[in-house]
Amino acid sequence: MDQHGEALLAAKPARWQRLLQTRVRGVVNRALESVVESVSMRGLVAGDPHSSAGLHEQPRRVQQRRTIVSTQPRLLMLLLRQPSLLVSAARPLLSALPRTYTPKATFTSSIFKMSEQRVRVGSAKEVAQGKMKEFTFAGEGDDAVKVLVSNVKGQLHATSSKCTHYGAPLANGVLTGDGRIICPWHGACFHAKNGEIEDAPALDSLLSLKLEVEGDDLFVTADAEKLKGKPGVAPSCKGGVKSIAKGKGVVVVGGGAGAINCVEELRKSGFQGAITIVSNEQAIIDRTKLSKALIADADKVTWRSKAHLDNVLGVELENATVTAVDAKAKSVTLDNGRKLEYENLVLATGGTPKRIPIPGADLPNVLVLRQISDTKAINEAVGNEDGEASNKKNVVVIGSSFIGMEAAIALTKRANVSVVGMEKVPFERVLGEQVGGGLMKAQIKNGLKFYMEAGVERIDGESGSGPKAVVIKNSEGKEESLPADVVILGVGVAPATGYLKESGFQLEKDGGIAVDSKLRVEGHRDIFAIGDIAAAPTRASPHSRIEHWNVASNQGRAVAKTLAGTETDYDKVAIFWSALGSQLRYCGSGGPQFDTVHVDGKPEELKFSAYYAKGDEVVAVATMGVDPLMVQCSELLRIGAMPSLSDIKNGKDPLSLDLSAKM
Repeated sequence: MDQHGEALLAAKPARWQRLLQTRVRGVVNRALESVVESVSMRGLVAGDPHSSAGLHEQPRRVQQRRTIVSTQPRLLMLLLRQPSLLVSAARPLLSALPRTYTPKATFTSSIFKMSEQRVRVGSAKEVAQGKMKEFTFAGEGDDAVKVLVSNVKGQLHATSSKCTHYGAPLANGVLTGDGRIICPWHGACFHAKNGEIEDAPALDSLLSLKLEVEGDDLFVTADAEKLKGKPGVAPSCKGGVKSIAKGKGVVVVGGGAGAINCVEELRKSGFQGAITIVSNEQAIIDRTKLSKALIADADKVTWRSKAHLDNVLGVELENATVTAVDAKAKSVTLDNGRKLEYENLVLATGGTPKRIPIPGADLPNVLVLRQISDTKAINEAVGNEDGEASNKKNVVVIGSSFIGMEAAIALTKRANVSVVGMEKVPFERVLGEQVGGGLMKAQIKNGLKFYMEAGVERIDGESGSGPKAVVIKNSEGKEESLPADVVILGVGVAPATGYLKESGFQLEKDGGIAVDSKLRVEGHRDIFAIGDIAAAPTRASPHSRIEHWNVASNQGRAVAKTLAGTETDYDKVAIFWSALGSQLRYCGSGGPQFDTVHVDGKPEELKFSAYYAKGDEVVAVATMGVDPLMVQCSELLRIGAMPSLSDIKNGKDPLSLDLSAKM
């Protein structure tokens, strides 16, 4: 122990004992009760000969060791932040323990785990009205554990500081006027008051922490261990799974983002009826990781396992495919022969990857990307995990929108990759020519080859050995042969609604199914549709299918609230993201609804903001490298306060607008 530590421990030993008796509630508030009883306490009064001698004479009774007021809180806080000082103080006291004393098992290691500490983290003056600030709770440097303090209308609230989705620092996000914390990366939303999840893509709520203000000092009570990583609180079945009523309940067809958000919101809302998910997958997975990183390890993409569904949510996962829906009998038929009856039915079957009808499309190693098995097949076919130049195969990606481009970029270090697209530049329809062209230039620098304004004629190869070449008609109308060992079809998905058509449901021209503002299938009070298959009312269109992860997730949450008794319209601003060398972030309607694009920055350098307008009204925003602009704009769009295109062209920065004054 250093001299300063010895001086601290030797000074006023009686007062130090009182500090130990009292200051930290929870485990430390009970510390003196066990100080001479537990080896794990490690001698906090070592160096004080009077205290050691006193132990030999007559240990105090437990009742005498409880005091409620501390006179030196800063001293205790300092010591609790100095584990090495506490450990070095251990040996003298341990040698002084009475031989007949037996340590309490319930107290073992409690001091070093610090199950709950009350820590001064900073000053209230550091958190202005409508702002958030991250404070260090314990540790330092890369090992520091942080908490987030938010000021909502003069009321301070403390939560864990990392988004429960991918761990983004929420202090870099946006705090809205009504107390919603929005993640800067993907738009997950939590309430500052209680940490509850309000918008996807996160599933878990934040930890809500006890915050006390004494003068200007902010004190947070928390368990430092539980704040590590990206901690959160997963929804569970209120009353436990044994309290679930028997009966028909809710049947959810499909096991994607919409499905899991629906069932978890049902349980959070207190729904105690039976819930069954019918899915052809073994668990609920984070599908976005498949194309963005080509992850094939099921454990790394699993969001909720079957065991979690069973034991925490009381949800049955039926591994099967629905083949028919009988709306009159209120039942669904499965491909395993089972028939499930329902009180309410949620259709969330997502999309099926399209295969273009050309010769050679059915050859081996002509692959699509939707499920874990697809990612495994791509990785096995391409190989070269180490990126050896001499081992690179030729990969042709057909399709220049998001799935195709994400897969192409993910493979650039492992293969020679060519992209074939029908548009002038990738993403032209969604992001516009300037943005799409800039992103294409950035990837050309990284080794991608592009064949744009081209059509695919055929895939040459042998049935037993796979493709040899992709034959295209290039932008000049001439045939060109691209060498190919592997072909990936990234030409979009079709709504997985074949079972509905065969069951007599009326479908839209594109295969979707029309729903109202509450996501009810038209003409069916007890049937809902969400996600890729749902043609729902939006701010830009009476019926529009939006194939985005966040949209499906938030639609599932909206349906759950309706099923739990609170009729809820779906009216969220759409948000999506894409891994395109850097993270593209997007909010709004966009698509065919815009007629003008204004770009600040340089897309080819992967740092820009693009504003999509219809007339002078901004309807969507895309960004790279300028967080938290996208989520700020998503909130401005939500509350109808987005600056006009004219204002933005004249230099108005959406980030300069104070959301705390807007509701």
